[in-house]
Amino acid sequence: MPRQRVKVLALDTNILVRYFTNDIPTLAGAARSLIHSLTPENPGFIGREVALETVWVLERSYGFTRTETANALLYLLDNDGIVVENADDVANAAELYVQSPTNFSDLLILADAKRAGANPPTPLTADSPDLTEPPS
Repeated sequence: MPRQRVKVLALDTNILVRYFTNDIPTLAGAARSLIHSLTPENPGFIGREVALETVWVLERSYGFTRTETANALLYLLDNDGIVVENADDVANAAELYVQSPTNFSDLLILADAKRAGANPPTPLTADSPDLTEPPS
């Protein structure tokens, strides 16, 4: 019996924002219907950049708090019909985001560095060390 091919639908920020804000009711309804129709057999895919952009839009344009934003991401991560790129990193960043003043994007960058076995990025300030020298 031939293996059934999974159809994956890439979700963009617009769909997620409509889903969480209900700002344009007709589009929000369409976004809800779409997200609720996703299954493990026909999942939606959220790229890391889409997760990052969604955080930015929810906070900057809609005034979501860090907790509300993190809960939105965790909701998506808990949905069996949605695959999130680097899901463990996004989940860890969402949980840290509530407790930390660090930007969500910086938390994802730290996760990348950790996964690669790299030292965390060094911020550039007036008193930054010489970055041309390897870390000790």
